[in-house]
Amino acid sequence: MATVTFENATRTYPKTERPAVDALNLEIHDGELLVLVGPSGCGKTTSLRMLAGLEEVDEGSIRIDGKDVVDLPPRSRDIAMVFQSYALYPHMNVAENMGFALKIGKVDKTEREARVLEAAKILDLEPYLDRKPGQLSGGQRQRVAMGRAIVRQPRVFLMDEPLSNLDAKLRVATRGQIAALQRRLGVTTVYVTHDQVEAMTMGDRVAVMKDGVLQQCDTPRALYDSPVNAFVAGFIGSPPMNLVEGQIVESGVAIGGTTVPLERPGRPVGTRVTAGVRPESLDLVADGHGIPAVVNVVEELGAEAYVYAYLAEHFDTAGVTAASDLIARIEPNDAPAIGERISLRVKSGSLLLFDADSGELITAAG
Repeated sequence: MATVTFENATRTYPKTERPAVDALNLEIHDGELLVLVGPSGCGKTTSLRMLAGLEEVDEGSIRIDGKDVVDLPPRSRDIAMVFQSYALYPHMNVAENMGFALKIGKVDKTEREARVLEAAKILDLEPYLDRKPGQLSGGQRQRVAMGRAIVRQPRVFLMDEPLSNLDAKLRVATRGQIAALQRRLGVTTVYVTHDQVEAMTMGDRVAVMKDGVLQQCDTPRALYDSPVNAFVAGFIGSPPMNLVEGQIVESGVAIGGTTVPLERPGRPVGTRVTAGVRPESLDLVADGHGIPAVVNVVEELGAEAYVYAYLAEHFDTAGVTAASDLIARIEPNDAPAIGERISLRVKSGSLLLFDADSGELITAAG
């Protein structure tokens, strides 16, 4: 097991002006499963490859257990990587694939077989040790790739979107298995994904990146409840947080022609802000007692329903707009009809305000 430290780690690709990873500072604790998440092109995979030694570090340092590894080749860093493509040898069976790195490393055959068998037991692969990758399902191939990493007994696991090739149902089941396995093994793990639901359900902590810059790193609950800016607020959560234009007034914040009470707005009257509220923090109320809106889409999911709606002032002036302004989670029996006019009230204490220009959090008092 090991700690991993990025200190102002920067990677700028040739013939580009903006760094792919810009002065990344991140401490990964011993035995932790840390997830790097963000949209495509945010720098998460580049960060992982820098740690693996597959990308150069132009500035700063990366340390494993306090030792700078920037100048070490990948084989000397004592890490194991699980790729998106699994990268299994088609002519080798499962046991041979899992033990191949040990064979190259000239590990004794008896020990090699023992390690492969132990990993196969952990991953429920014992019945498949003699099969070739082409005879396995996607989920089984993914577990073989995991087994190949486990048998090496590395100090750090690196996983680059290992579930992206699986179907939705298998992906849900497998992410829980990986998280449980990591906690059982206790190996420090850095996991890259673009799927924020995957990140929230697996990570001890989650690091959110945008345009090569770390936005926030915290526990899933802290990211959800206390995002530091509008980007994190809108990226974390499914459905995402509602982010709408507002303006500070004497008694609160004006949103969609209605004033939402707010004791400490944190900005002078007249200031433009971005107001954020989670779908579960909006209630359907009688007309005149909330933010007027027009229903665009209703998603009924059995135990709950989501109402997608336009702000009435937008609908009345522009008709149908490109996207819904608000999403509210409601009881399915209360679901309104498409096109119906409704009123949505913000639950007390649930409104977040962000600077309209920088996107930085202003206040969470409501």
